[in-house]
Amino acid sequence: MKILHFADAHIDMANYGRHDPASGLPLRVLDFLKSLDVIVETAIAEKVDLVLFAGDAYKDRQPAPTFQREWGRRIMRLSRAGIRTLLLIGNHDLSPALGRAHAVQEFETLEIPFVTVLAKPAFLTADDLGLPLQVIALPWVSRSGLLAALGLDNADPARAFEAIEQRLTQLVAEWLDRADPALPVILTAHASVEGARYGAERTVMLGADLVLPGSLVKDPRLDYVALGHIHKAQNLNEDAHPPVIYPGSIERVDFGEAGDDKFFVLAEVEKGRAQVHWRKLDGVRPFIDRRVVLTSAEGVAAALQAALPPPADLQGAIVRLTVEYPRPWEALIDEAALRACAAQAFEFHLIKRPQVEARIRLPADQTVGSLSPLDLLDQYWRASKTDPAEIEALNRLAAEIVAGDETDVE
Repeated sequence: MKILHFADAHIDMANYGRHDPASGLPLRVLDFLKSLDVIVETAIAEKVDLVLFAGDAYKDRQPAPTFQREWGRRIMRLSRAGIRTLLLIGNHDLSPALGRAHAVQEFETLEIPFVTVLAKPAFLTADDLGLPLQVIALPWVSRSGLLAALGLDNADPARAFEAIEQRLTQLVAEWLDRADPALPVILTAHASVEGARYGAERTVMLGADLVLPGSLVKDPRLDYVALGHIHKAQNLNEDAHPPVIYPGSIERVDFGEAGDDKFFVLAEVEKGRAQVHWRKLDGVRPFIDRRVVLTSAEGVAAALQAALPPPADLQGAIVRLTVEYPRPWEALIDEAALRACAAQAFEFHLIKRPQVEARIRLPADQTVGSLSPLDLLDQYWRASKTDPAEIEALNRLAAEIVAGDETDVE
């Protein structure tokens, strides 16, 4: 069976740039749609047996009708080509309000030929799919909805996630026991999996994650695992069976993905064997992230301009330049000159971070010598106006490090 697997389309990411005068769509939305067009055209040209979308068609849980129209046009092309298409519901597709329609409900409501929406855990047999194949589907799990169904209290998130994990593991085990041993089995899930690597930024992610255990997705009775939710392309079961694949998002969504190439996957799957072909998406808009720490008041303009790439590399890129400097040097930063240097960029962001000297004032009855290292660290956080919630987390981490060092010494 030849399968095309992609995920995290987020086609309504319009957080940078201008609108296209011809279509009226944001130019960034056109970037995402261009990648989606490549995926759809590949599926049709290579006559794949199954397109498996592993969730998050949009960023907004209530997408504008215009974006729904553009998504619908691409999915209808697959339908007209007679390609079985599975649409898994992701966290950005699902309304948090109980009973509300999800973002791709029209394909379910109108019963579009060859298109199946997977909004709840399900086991699809060969008869369901019309293919010699079986699929176990785990869409994004609504914690509140499942806890209500299981009669559990939502007050303890750790206990709640443990209960959900146990129920999902039980479901998958039951379905694997029912599966036809002669046919390949695919597991698709929109979730975080233990051991997966995230990008540097997670601005598109919403809420706390249920983390599925690696043992669940690496069960050798599975023949391919098609994941969505994490935007960094990776195989969590390299050189082993089954392949456990996050294809990643189809376009860069923020600066945390600046260094990531973007992919979709073609997989040839049979019982006991799967061959994975990564298809790189070309023409993905570049993100350039630069940081400068000014240590001298001399030659500030030259130093900042030198931090930017040549004009040819800036062409069409989304650029962020972060500058850290002593507050008195604020007037030395010529923002207009920097924007002129970055004129070829699609969008330019200058982030100024003036540094203020933090002075620690101890109470009259205390001296530095009377305080432990952890007490001094706590004083430093407070003097530097660190967020109180972060102070608590940082102090806990510092205590763990100090305790570990003391154990090592012993």
